Amino acid sequence: MKHKHKPRGSLLAALDIGSSKIACFIGRVIDDEGNFEVLGVGHQASQGVKNGTVIDLNAAEAAIRHTVHSAENMAANVMKGYPLREVVVNLPGTHAWSQGNAVEVQILGHEITDNDVRRALAKGQEQIVSEGHELIHTIPVSYRIDGHNGIREPRGMFGQKMQVDIHMITGDMGALRNMATCIERSHLDITALCASPYAAGLACLVEDEMDLGCTVIDIGGGVTSFAVFHGGVMIYSDAIALGGMHVTNDIAKGLTTSLADAERLKVLYGSAMASGTDESEMIDVPRLGEDEHHEPNHVPRSLLIGIIQPRAEEIFEMVRARLKDSGLGQMVGRRVVLTGGASQIPGLRDLGQHVMDKQVRLGKPIRLSGLPDAVSGPGFATTAGLLTYMSERSNEMPADIIAQVEPGTMWERTKIWLNENW
Repeated sequence: MKHKHKPRGSLLAALDIGSSKIACFIGRVIDDEGNFEVLGVGHQASQGVKNGTVIDLNAAEAAIRHTVHSAENMAANVMKGYPLREVVVNLPGTHAWSQGNAVEVQILGHEITDNDVRRALAKGQEQIVSEGHELIHTIPVSYRIDGHNGIREPRGMFGQKMQVDIHMITGDMGALRNMATCIERSHLDITALCASPYAAGLACLVEDEMDLGCTVIDIGGGVTSFAVFHGGVMIYSDAIALGGMHVTNDIAKGLTTSLADAERLKVLYGSAMASGTDESEMIDVPRLGEDEHHEPNHVPRSLLIGIIQPRAEEIFEMVRARLKDSGLGQMVGRRVVLTGGASQIPGLRDLGQHVMDKQVRLGKPIRLSGLPDAVSGPGFATTAGLLTYMSERSNEMPADIIAQVEPGTMWERTKIWLNENW
């Protein structure tokens, strides 16, 4: 589907509500290609969110408000006192459902137009309306015209019938309402939602990876979400409720230390792969509940790595099993891009290659200019990707598709209706 770019000068804001941090980027479109620069950033430790779910409305609202204010202050010169109104927000992978749908519409020999494509997508949307879920993405994957497969761009072609394979993402209505409540209480309107792994992929993948088949795995604090791209579009996404915070919890329990100390040990000394020197290298583990750190409590580094590695392996094994069950086979591709805050544990890439049996690289945002160094790493891939989504892929928003379908003349509508129903 053709990508519709935002006009030059448009201000866009992305709000990424995660289990370990909340981040906001304010960007401005700088050219007619939809590229933009980041003007303001804000981020802070998450409050009131666990494993991608809001568990305390007031705490989450306060954290969101604080984050957005930080970004507004940084972008103050451009915003000239106008408060931020509209944001695009991530839909956590644990609340998103991925499903395929195939739709056929009558063309009756005329040239296929934008409206015919929208008509097919709208028909697909009608077929999966359900009570507890809201449709978030309608992504056309491939087209068939009169039985001819593999057509990527049908506009301008002629035929009798057009079939469209559509990838749809729906979100859990209850979880979305809770998230929307926190955001609306902060006097912000949600312009669009974007599934977290989709945003991460849009931020990190190069065009060839999207085309040839690639899986992006976004390892966050409480959730690991992943998406498969093929033919330039996302064809599948899923998530598991495990992430970096679970590794930290394991360390805290295994070494009997506080969560804060466990996180520090993970960052300073952690690795997902054992090495020859781990037995001899000693690390000092503060004991739980002891205020004064009187005498050092030395343990071999191998003990720490022996706690991290099994959990990291479990995450990769679960992702591999879900991908196998998806039935996508070869379309998954030989390449994996790891991103997200917890992807930065040393050795994780090598472990991923071993468990997944694929080429693995680490990914960080590549499509933004003006991104400060502090927020240019893998931990901010989803936030960056939300801006890319709004700039380049907003034509996949279900409401826009419905709003822009033109019914055509009365005679055309009657002819199509008779053909489709008789």
